Amino acid sequence: MAQRFKFPWRRLYWMLCAGVLVFLLAPIAAIIPLSFSSGSFLTYPLPGLSMRWYEEVLGGGKWLSALGNSLYVGAIATAISVLLGTLASLGLMRTQSWWSQALKLVALSPMIVPVILIAVASYFFLAPLSLTGSYTGLIIAHTVIAVPFVVVPVLTALELLDPNLARAAAACGATPATTFLRVTLPGIMPAMASGALFAFAASFDDVVIALLIAGPDQRTLPREMFSGLRDSMTPALTAVATIMIVFSTTLFLLMQALQRRSRRLAKPP
Repeated sequence: MAQRFKFPWRRLYWMLCAGVLVFLLAPIAAIIPLSFSSGSFLTYPLPGLSMRWYEEVLGGGKWLSALGNSLYVGAIATAISVLLGTLASLGLMRTQSWWSQALKLVALSPMIVPVILIAVASYFFLAPLSLTGSYTGLIIAHTVIAVPFVVVPVLTALELLDPNLARAAAACGATPATTFLRVTLPGIMPAMASGALFAFAASFDDVVIALLIAGPDQRTLPREMFSGLRDSMTPALTAVATIMIVFSTTLFLLMQALQRRSRRLAKPP
């Protein structure tokens, strides 16, 4: 009797999950066919199929320049955030006190504070230094929002790492530097890679900070898309959106693979 009443509820649960999934993915799925439209307007049904908008986006001009800016700023901001986030995680892991918890809250605050507040604060900080409208200022601002995405996975990996491994290395005569390079670093490397992917995604996807900090020569891809939404909406926007969807999906799959590998390494043999 219990099984007979349980089955409809289970089916209803899966139907509800499928409905929510369709609701979330339908708008994204509607964008992709528009990127292959041969027309000049965003209309259904499609007048025909064409690759002209991908040729416009990838053939040079403002879109390719904006993509290059996003990749350049994102790569440098990611490298700096991985270095700073890993060092911060090591320091927070070594000290367990009230002020270390306060420092942890400060390090993670960019994930909590609305990005518009970070953008305004970055502008008022960088403007007196004449760093607005420069790659340096944009990289600094993107590093601020990217560091927390490195601290979270690396700090978790350090907490799961067996401390007896470092003690055993020290007992065998290894120096602290050797212990870090041969024991600690391999254990947290998957978490660092996962944090780097999250940090790059946060930088690559930003538009609010770019609107306030970047100048005409530092227009990133999201900012160029925002300008396109205000000026003229053409299928070129949907081509860029499709490229970003594929790029974001690839990053997500890489993150999942790295997180699974990190969990496997964290399990005791």
